[in-house]
Amino acid sequence: MLAEHGIASSTGTVGNSYDNALAQSVNGLYKTELIYSQAWAKVTEVEFATMN
Repeated sequence: MLAEHGIASSTGTVGNSYDNALAQSVNGLYKTELIYSQAWAKVTEVEFATMN
């Protein structure tokens, strides 16, 4: 679909696990340090904590 519209893919080769390593590290740290560190009553609490 991207090629049909002349758009370059943001990742490299198929099956290369290093293409997305930085993003996965950031997501993992976010979940570990913020999401799983406490019980959240509402989604808005998570949104405000993320903004902070």
